[in-house]
Amino acid sequence: MNAGVAGDLARTGRGRARRAANGSAAEGAARAGLAARGVIYLLVGILALQIAFGGGNRQADRGGALAELSDRPFGAVLLWALGAGLVGMALWRLSEAAFGVTGKDGHKAKKRLPAAARCVFYAFVAYSVLAFAAGSGGGGSSDRQSRDVTARVMEMPAGRWLVGAAGVAIVVAGVVIGVQALRRTYRKKMKLGGLSPRARLLVDVTGVGGGTARGIVFAAAGAFAVRAALAYEPDRAKGLDDTLRSFARTPLGPWLLALVAAGLVLFGVFSFVLARLRRV
Repeated sequence: MNAGVAGDLARTGRGRARRAANGSAAEGAARAGLAARGVIYLLVGILALQIAFGGGNRQADRGGALAELSDRPFGAVLLWALGAGLVGMALWRLSEAAFGVTGKDGHKAKKRLPAAARCVFYAFVAYSVLAFAAGSGGGGSSDRQSRDVTARVMEMPAGRWLVGAAGVAIVVAGVVIGVQALRRTYRKKMKLGGLSPRARLLVDVTGVGGGTARGIVFAAAGAFAVRAALAYEPDRAKGLDDTLRSFARTPLGPWLLALVAAGLVLFGVFSFVLARLRRV
């Protein structure tokens, strides 16, 4: 074997090893991120359940979840671990945007652009969690943040239209999330071979119930943004906590809030299931 061929083989071997290492790193980041997301949804759901049944003194949003976690034993360690997991989620989505998404047509723009948007979102969430862990804020009220952002956007040229368009986009996203959950499209992204019937039932109960509840919350929050734009009143926009509490003000009362809150708990569990079974 001459030196040129040997060099080519060595470079090929190093390339394969590097891709394998990158794949392992992306998989670890994805699974840590999904688990971290599960923790937040689980805590938000529990806080919302407490509100539905007349208890709890914290807001049912990310800030409330972080405050709840900080009060637990080793809370500071848990917060840093949660932030690190969300950084992993952002990096995983960044790798999908840069190199393509797992599955059919994964390298097309229609799959990579949403991954880029998710990267930006989870980078912001990770920053807020790490800022909270460092004691420099980051756990503020989602309701106040929503109103403040809406007010600032409305002050811009065509700001009303921007808020309305964003609200419609969130409503559409919520509908898509709910429909996909009901159709169980998540199965295409999971390694379900070899699972027992009981394990498959757990996947479907948490996937359908959790995904549907998440979609309903998204759609409701988007509808409030649209209403704020139509009325030209930023205070009508609602964050996660106010959106959840609005379910208790329907004719079904706190029972609807309890049902949606239970769904968010299920979505938290489903995120843990995804952390174990999702194809990355």
